[in-house]
Amino acid sequence: MTNPPKSHGRLAVRPTLRPRSLMEDNPDLVGNWRARVITLFPEAFPGVLGESLTGRALAERKWGLETIALREFGEGKHRNVDDTPAGGGAGMVLRADVVSQALDRAREGTPMDRARWPIVYLSPRGRLFDQATARRWAAGDGITLLCGRFEGVDERVLEEYAIEEVSLGDFVLTGGEIAAQAMIDATVRLLPGVLGNAASTEEESHSSGLLEHPQYTRPAEWRGRAIPPVLMSGNHGEIEKWRRAQSEALTKARRPDLWARYRDD
Repeated sequence: MTNPPKSHGRLAVRPTLRPRSLMEDNPDLVGNWRARVITLFPEAFPGVLGESLTGRALAERKWGLETIALREFGEGKHRNVDDTPAGGGAGMVLRADVVSQALDRAREGTPMDRARWPIVYLSPRGRLFDQATARRWAAGDGITLLCGRFEGVDERVLEEYAIEEVSLGDFVLTGGEIAAQAMIDATVRLLPGVLGNAASTEEESHSSGLLEHPQYTRPAEWRGRAIPPVLMSGNHGEIEKWRRAQSEALTKARRPDLWARYRDD
């Protein structure tokens, strides 16, 4: 018998075949956004998600985190989860029959509507993750993230479960755990009550399609560098105009792709 998913936060977990935080008779997490992560390294979680604002929100049950250990579904004495690529080649591939069992466990008690609960494979060939994706995920009930390893996952399981593939960027990691934590962090901070100041998410980079303007704080002068006078003027209209101009200039210089998209909109 496989072990139940590992939950994080102030939540007592008793042995059960069903994930506790997703059971409908658990009043503490009903209605809260939840992330379920299928991984070979459940001990990697919550990681940085257990720190700072996301960690506090996790402890306060404003969102929930569970890990499902893929190794528990492995085959044979050594719980094998992978095999050599069909047709030959380097590395190993995660088996469809193993991954499917973990996916079946992960979707217990979750909505069938993928708009409410996406199933995502962290993949370097996926569509690039962005702020719009984080907002879309935050608007749902939760998400299941499949962390890849080795050369990837048998294509048949991705097709069978119509899994969405998303990439953190145009580079390759040794596994999906770091990407999963980054994407969860970007999503959780958009949930109501997590940051405590809704304006913070409205003004930061990418929220308006532009990079964020420069920020300053005390001291007023440091090593001969002064805070721009407009920010000390108290004229909020001029401050807003200055910040907008700075955001546009930075975006145009550093991210011409975003600038072109912003101009088209």
